[in-house]
Amino acid sequence: MVVPRPIGWISSLASDGSVNLAPYSFFNAMASNPHYVLFGSGGYKHSVANIEATGEFVCNLATWDLRKEMNMTSAPVKEGVDEMRLAGLTPAPSTMVKPPRVKESPAALECVYTQTVRLPGHEGKDGDMIVIGKVVGIYIDDAFIRDGLVDTAAMQPIARCGYMDYAVISELFAMRRPTEAEALAAADA
Repeated sequence: MVVPRPIGWISSLASDGSVNLAPYSFFNAMASNPHYVLFGSGGYKHSVANIEATGEFVCNLATWDLRKEMNMTSAPVKEGVDEMRLAGLTPAPSTMVKPPRVKESPAALECVYTQTVRLPGHEGKDGDMIVIGKVVGIYIDDAFIRDGLVDTAAMQPIARCGYMDYAVISELFAMRRPTEAEALAAADA
């Protein structure tokens, strides 16, 4: 019922230099100064192992145009399989970290790993884990900058809605946050 959830399309590097790319729908941004992102992993997967070993990762924006490629990278393949190549994607160099970003993606957040929080599981078993990273670099395709602002709707990011269901953002609306005086006046009306 927590929907839609943004997708953290996480690229990382294994110790042998192979690229790992996997989508995580338990993902979000936390904090603004500095920016942090986090994603939840159901078990100790390749992404978590790579990030803990290298200290870096990239969150790529999964979009409507890249939905099939994003889904392909969710396949449970063996360690060392390059999911970018598997999905027909192009690695592009990052500016602040070693893992590449997805060239076809209109936006990416370059991150330095800060910590893993291991959640308790049921009946004393190991649970899921949350990986947290500090954003140290941001890539945005200039084609999606309008009047100095990011045109999110034009990027058409996709989000997970549970089960096998997804949603696409194609329309936005704006609301100005009320002042304290406006909120109090509305409550008294």
